[in-house]
Amino acid sequence: MAERIKGYAKYLKNYIFSFIVWMFLSLTVGVTGGIVGTLFSKSVSLVTHIRGELNWLILLLPLGGLLSVGLYKLCRVDGVGTNQIISAVRGKEKVSPLLTPAIFLASVITHLLGGSAGREGAALQLGGSVSSLLSKLLHLDEKTTRVLTMCGMSAVFSALFGTPLGACVFALEVIGTGTLFTAAIFPCIISSFAAFATATLLGVKAERFHIVNMPSVQFDTLWKVILIAALGALVSFIFVKSLHFSEKFMHKYLKNEFLRIFLGGSLIVLLTVLLRTTDYNGGGMDIIEHIFTKGEFHYEAFALKILFTVITVSAGYKGGEIVPSLFIGATFGAATASLLGLDVAFGAAIGMAALLCGVTNCTLATIIICTELFSAEGMIYFAIASVLSRLLSGNTGLYINNKLPLIHAGFDNSSKELSK
Repeated sequence: MAERIKGYAKYLKNYIFSFIVWMFLSLTVGVTGGIVGTLFSKSVSLVTHIRGELNWLILLLPLGGLLSVGLYKLCRVDGVGTNQIISAVRGKEKVSPLLTPAIFLASVITHLLGGSAGREGAALQLGGSVSSLLSKLLHLDEKTTRVLTMCGMSAVFSALFGTPLGACVFALEVIGTGTLFTAAIFPCIISSFAAFATATLLGVKAERFHIVNMPSVQFDTLWKVILIAALGALVSFIFVKSLHFSEKFMHKYLKNEFLRIFLGGSLIVLLTVLLRTTDYNGGGMDIIEHIFTKGEFHYEAFALKILFTVITVSAGYKGGEIVPSLFIGATFGAATASLLGLDVAFGAAIGMAALLCGVTNCTLATIIICTELFSAEGMIYFAIASVLSRLLSGNTGLYINNKLPLIHAGFDNSSKELSK
């Protein structure tokens, strides 16, 4: 009996010690990620405003591309992206702390000079790099480092978008290859909410969109939602395939990175001048907001955003593809909804859900993020759109390391690999 009590006491002591350690690590990563995310968010907002005031800055995009490539080579993180962060969590690669200044500055350059890219790629890479640096400073083991990398991804994503629960689930789901790495839920959610609170205190406004006419659940609306989601899955498939094809094409025929990014930037400048609009430069959150506040959109906007983003990203400019995906989804959903007699803002929300899930393969995260962005009132519709888009978009996705066939015989070892 005494031995059993001693065993329980030892277990309780270890449990409390582990809880305190992980609380400390999670909060440290969360607060640090919140500060880094705030700096990045405010920097992107500032340079976006400057570009709006000085449209001629777009002419410097090719030169900015050369600077980005040189910066990555200087920091010795050439070729490192979100896929490498995902691999790092699985223990296949290491994340260099020098990725933090490289992705930060390169993404700011992209937004300042009008490349069509978002922020989430930088968020995931910043989070992974910051966590890697903290792990080295604290001399943590490999397994702890991998979990902290996920915490960092959750933290900076949460700070930038103001979706703490969605950011946590997204990091777990995008890493888990069709599964959720449940062992990391506690530290990731602590880091995510700590980063969100830090960013809020430092003045970062969470992204929120208001749908005035949220329809009730009824068959007439349901079949229209299913149609928008199905077509949205097709659009996400086209977007991802176009992006991967363009990347392979450019890397095959334009092997020199400096030449590739210079020509890609020049093509973006030419398209901007020909179209006489800057709507498709930058992330495009202002265009999304106009749909929800003013009901304004152009029917061709989603196709042009695909074109601009494919050229920008495949040429080598830094940032991310998720915000452009939300732009594509919002404009496509709004256009389709107007043809079906649905509220334009509601259609935009469904389109955003379909595109986000279609390009990331993260069904649960998409449902939660959309619920945080819009409201819980439309959760059933967001769930339908997300699940249907995941089913119909196939095994395509932005991140090559999180693909998994939807239906497969037997069991895989992906979740076991993470828990080793």
